[in-house]
Amino acid sequence: MKTSHYPKICIALCAAMLCATTLLAQQRVPQEEMERVYNEIHAPYKYGLVVTAPTAEQMTDSPSVFRKGKNWYMYYIIFDGRGYETWVAKSGDLLHWETLGKVMSFSAPKDWDTNQKAGYLSLVDTKWGGSYKLGRYKGRSWMSYLGGDTRGYEEGRLAAGIAYTDNSPTEAHEWQRLEEPVLAPIDKDANWWDNQKIYKSTVIKDKKRQTGHDFVMYYNAKGNAERIGMAVSDDMESWQRLGTEPVIDHHKGISGDAYLQRMGKLWVMWYFGFGWDKESSGKAWDTFACSYDLVNWTDWEGKPLIEPSEEFDAQYAHKPCVVKHKGVVYHFYCAVSKRGERGIAVATSKDMGKSSLEFPKRK
Repeated sequence: MKTSHYPKICIALCAAMLCATTLLAQQRVPQEEMERVYNEIHAPYKYGLVVTAPTAEQMTDSPSVFRKGKNWYMYYIIFDGRGYETWVAKSGDLLHWETLGKVMSFSAPKDWDTNQKAGYLSLVDTKWGGSYKLGRYKGRSWMSYLGGDTRGYEEGRLAAGIAYTDNSPTEAHEWQRLEEPVLAPIDKDANWWDNQKIYKSTVIKDKKRQTGHDFVMYYNAKGNAERIGMAVSDDMESWQRLGTEPVIDHHKGISGDAYLQRMGKLWVMWYFGFGWDKESSGKAWDTFACSYDLVNWTDWEGKPLIEPSEEFDAQYAHKPCVVKHKGVVYHFYCAVSKRGERGIAVATSKDMGKSSLEFPKRK
């Protein structure tokens, strides 16, 4: 190589490095923007429990909320010792909820998901402070869900399934399910971090196709820890992993249960942490991250949004679902007491009083 080419090569390399550095800077959300988001979404007033299981032998978990007309609807899961089933409740004010019934129940032994059906609403309007309407695709409402055939608390091989209904999602009825999981730890393209179990998933519509696809799934999965990664689809039925690395990774413990909304050009992902913060040893809490492109995420490094502080959530305050309505932020989460009782609680940005609901008493 002629030495006269060296300056040109050096200039090209420097330009490439500068371009990469600039791109990385553009992807990272500035600290002042992260602080603005924290102040916008923080809900410091704990109202208390809003949904509990019918009996003390059951546990309630994982809220997902949408609105239709003047009413709000919450899909959530109940564990009874055998496994997960999915239920729905109704509210007029986001604080008082009426149970309507089941939408996914235990099924025939031949089914891949016979003992586990933990559902999470898909395609909810992602605009912060928006309609929170449940979107439809091909005339149907959709859910992703955690499925499996083994009895017990998240035992056996767990995978992500897809369910749908042609009927009204505001009524308790059994949803239809695809016959096979859409994302499983035994898939040929399974990664080093999602090849044991796949847990909760959240599906949004990528209206601007920032990912190059119509639908995006965020899911947490287990390798040697729990991390959050992505999958994409153009038809809600065929899914493929996006990339080979997780998008949220604390290298130990759990980072899980993503929930997304959009604030202008900025995406906000709420999720929970466990086992990677020395100050929260043995407890679980809710935090968040932000992104401009749905792929590159900047983690919040300040105080948790929600953390254990009350008798009803003394052990875990985690698994977020957040809405803003009439200027008030409602942060729904799974509350777990020291005795292991588990229910859905809410914290708000405005003092809304205190709930009178308690965990069911053991007989």
